[in-house]
Amino acid sequence: MKAFPLLALFLGFGITLSAQTRAITDTGQEVVLYSNGTYAYINAEDAAAVDIPTSSKTFTKTENASFLLKSKKVNVGFWLDPKLWSFGESKENPDAEYEVVLKGEDLYGVIITEKIEVPLETLKNVAIENARQIAPDIKVKEQEYRMVNGEKVLYLRLDGTMDGMKISYSGYFYSNSTGTVQFITFTSQNLVEEYREVSQQLINGLVKLS
Repeated sequence: MKAFPLLALFLGFGITLSAQTRAITDTGQEVVLYSNGTYAYINAEDAAAVDIPTSSKTFTKTENASFLLKSKKVNVGFWLDPKLWSFGESKENPDAEYEVVLKGEDLYGVIITEKIEVPLETLKNVAIENARQIAPDIKVKEQEYRMVNGEKVLYLRLDGTMDGMKISYSGYFYSNSTGTVQFITFTSQNLVEEYREVSQQLINGLVKLS
């Protein structure tokens, strides 16, 4: 399987928050309205009731992740093991800053960076809405907040189907005052468990830069 067909699934997979409609609830809370009738709170305080568990573990980069790939848009970097991963600027996905590929395997990744800051609680809803434009049957399989190299991130795994192909993507969503990052790996659903460890090692390389 070539990288291009899977990467093409993520065309247009940016945050796109600014394109959504905003509204005020009768209790004065600002929300984003989506085309499917759902909504997300803008303010983290308003979304506090969202039941996303927080992992008791801490996550750090591996010792073999010796190459630091730096974003040109936000103050975030990505530690990679150059023996395992091929990487470079994105050519197939206009929304991505970088693409990564597990050498000789069918595990791919994208790093999408945008300068807009978005609360983590809102990012889940945005990610699901955008994913449904690609795979309408998308489902949340795993979700939790994690501390990764000292930064709080949202971990999501979403599974869905596009043109009969069962796809799965998992990764970190992170935001700070300089912008927002989606660090995502993806493959077919039948390969998720085979690639779980190496996928997790990759995304655990996310680090905030000073």
